[in-house]
Amino acid sequence: MLRIVAATAAAGAGARLLRAALLLLLPALLCSCAWLDEWQRELALRPTPTRPGQAEQAGAAFKPGDLRFVLTAPGTTQDVAFWWLPHSDPQAPALLYLHGTFRNLYGNLPKINALRQAGYAVLAVDYRGWGDSAPIVPSEASINADAQLAWAEFQRRAPHPARRVIFGHSMGGAVAVTLASGLKSVQNGGSDYAALVLEATFNRMPDVAAAAGFWGRLAASATTLDFDSQSRIGRVDAPITLLHGTADKTVPVELGRKLRDTAPRGARWVEFAGGTHSRLHEEQPVLYQDTLTSILSGPGGTLKTRPATPTRSTSP
Repeated sequence: MLRIVAATAAAGAGARLLRAALLLLLPALLCSCAWLDEWQRELALRPTPTRPGQAEQAGAAFKPGDLRFVLTAPGTTQDVAFWWLPHSDPQAPALLYLHGTFRNLYGNLPKINALRQAGYAVLAVDYRGWGDSAPIVPSEASINADAQLAWAEFQRRAPHPARRVIFGHSMGGAVAVTLASGLKSVQNGGSDYAALVLEATFNRMPDVAAAAGFWGRLAASATTLDFDSQSRIGRVDAPITLLHGTADKTVPVELGRKLRDTAPRGARWVEFAGGTHSRLHEEQPVLYQDTLTSILSGPGGTLKTRPATPTRSTSP
């Protein structure tokens, strides 16, 4: 009996020591988890501050009336940088530009210029972590919050809902789907916007990682980033146009097709044979311009209520 009592007491003391050790280690474990979460967000999102010379090069390419400015993210003291690039025709349609990972607005200037050439005024935002915005390690929540701030500014600068287009490239397409899924289009009696355009956009970010092979699948199983357009795009009630290159090595075209297949009926799919991830506007400029301008109905800038062609493909 004494041996049993002694053994029980020893077991109890061991358990207390284990609990004490875990309590001591818990802050370190939590810090480690926080560090890993921040590390994987930085690795996946690749936020890119303004690089030397970028602002000067962009400034030389800007037109009279083009404006760079910052707003403060709600609930913070952090800047969010914007570009407002108006059209010479005040009645022209306006486009909210949401970029993807890595390239900031300066790196996206050629694509933005192609959109301006198609006839749009452009409001473009650099999420916090990119460009001239606050230098943080962004999260899915911070990026979507900055998109909401951009939407409020877009409404102010483009007051006519029937002339508003939301545009997202790559990850920015997922941000655009999240934003649009909470709005009502003018085609369905709403007063928010008229069309959604997605370029080189995926269905879910973990699927992009998994497509990269073994290490990508391992990262996909651990990531806290979702950017799940697949579950949200069905709630978008505006006409949708999706553009994707068949030689896209960043977001394989199969993932774009998965998103297309879950989109509401009538979504327009434009496939660029041999097109890559970020240069469709340079590789096939005629098709790119035709796709963007075909959303418009005429010189007055009113947007079409439905795409001219439900599905279009240049693939073999």
